[in-house]
Amino acid sequence: MAEKLRLMAVHAHPDDESSKGAATMAKYVAERHEVMVVTLTGGERGSILNPAMDRPEVLENMTELRRAEMAEAARILGVQHRWLGYIDSGLPEGDPLPPLPDGCFALVPLEEATEKLVEVVREFRPHVIVTYDENGGYPHPDHIKCHEVSVAAFEAAGDPDRFPSSGEPWAPLKLYYSHGFSRKRMQAIHEAMLARGLESPYTEWLAKWDPDKPDNADRITSRVECGEFFPIRDDALRAHATQIDPNSRWFFVPLEIQQETWPFEEYELARSLVDTTLPEDDLFAGINEKVTA
Repeated sequence: MAEKLRLMAVHAHPDDESSKGAATMAKYVAERHEVMVVTLTGGERGSILNPAMDRPEVLENMTELRRAEMAEAARILGVQHRWLGYIDSGLPEGDPLPPLPDGCFALVPLEEATEKLVEVVREFRPHVIVTYDENGGYPHPDHIKCHEVSVAAFEAAGDPDRFPSSGEPWAPLKLYYSHGFSRKRMQAIHEAMLARGLESPYTEWLAKWDPDKPDNADRITSRVECGEFFPIRDDALRAHATQIDPNSRWFFVPLEIQQETWPFEEYELARSLVDTTLPEDDLFAGINEKVTA
């Protein structure tokens, strides 16, 4: 049996882990590797996006419900889970944008949040860390802060001079950014839907796409084939019942079309302390040789 390796996925809110890289995590769990999701905030300020859950008692118990949803999603994915304990910043809306709420994650000093994440990294000892790029995947202040904290923790965790009271140093070997939405992927699925006489959920989106806008597909270095785990991904998504409407766009494309057309989850290798050849089909590429050497 291959060496058991460890992957840590760092996310801003509960449900992010199920919409970004969930099938990859389920695949590695099935291969008997260890996977941990670290959720930086409790998602307390998330809107209720499932009409069936838009009830006063849900709003009153949002914090407890989101923790229960996260526990169920982690169970479905088979991953370990840790909360970092920060408060959701919410998504500012309006012109001009309102100030961020006092005490929210986006306003926490970078050094403070980095130390807390470094402690978890040194405890779990991941070989690979996955997070968001510098744009956060989309410009939510918690996603952008998640990127900043994850990169800082990746660089600090192996340095014995940084945060010496936060555990024995451990240097992760690879850092990835997840890239779930690309024009190429949407175009391929759009065409597959139309070819089968089905309505595409991407028609309007593609029509409005600015041709001069950079496509995440241009940054992708690594594609993990994980289509057989899409059903697990979808079950984990549905576990976040306050956030995910089972009748929403997440589920418009039949699984068999996704599995035939784009059975991958895609990533950008941002840092590597091991030799690897791009493009990759495995986030652990190059690590077994390092670990067993």
